Amino acid sequence: MDEIYKFITKVQSIAKIGKIFSKDPYALENYEELEKLSHDALESYTGEKLERPNLFARDIYPTPNISCRALILNDKNELLLVKEAAFGTWSLPGGWCDLYETPSEAIIKECRQEAGMDIKVEQLLYFADRKNFLENKCLSEYVCCFHCTIINDYHEHCHEVSEVKFFPLDNLPTISHKFRLPEIERSLEALKNGKAFFD
Repeated sequence: MDEIYKFITKVQSIAKIGKIFSKDPYALENYEELEKLSHDALESYTGEKLERPNLFARDIYPTPNISCRALILNDKNELLLVKEAAFGTWSLPGGWCDLYETPSEAIIKECRQEAGMDIKVEQLLYFADRKNFLENKCLSEYVCCFHCTIINDYHEHCHEVSEVKFFPLDNLPTISHKFRLPEIERSLEALKNGKAFFD
């Protein structure tokens, strides 16, 4: 897959995400236009007629969404958590994996955005179906959790996060539904045993 095709489909994905989450009518018009422009560009570039305006509105074999999380401990064996501005709960840094990113690229980007840190990915700890932890049982989601270490700390973070803090493992705050406490505990156990958890 060449870079031009990847660029066009990335624009399509941004348009789709924007249309789902934006409530501003002007922004929605812009996302609609991005969707049409990228659709036309894709048809022109590939020489194929696309029946749907959005590449991601295809009827394809359903597969789970994939998210990633970073487990980071300091020299006091405290766990790094970020406070979600929208919910007030705490989570390991992370989020959805974007198109054409490797898992390690995704978690490096998420840590930079959410925790304001450059990190090194050390090892995969956890890769599992989240069906037992989802409130909506109709959804299907996989999550991968990596042990990471900090390279640089810039002490800044994106608007989605209100606070970044280390916590003792025996005194964790209220944990987000996005990666629940049992999942964190399994990841910590995998780090201790040197063997990844998968299910």
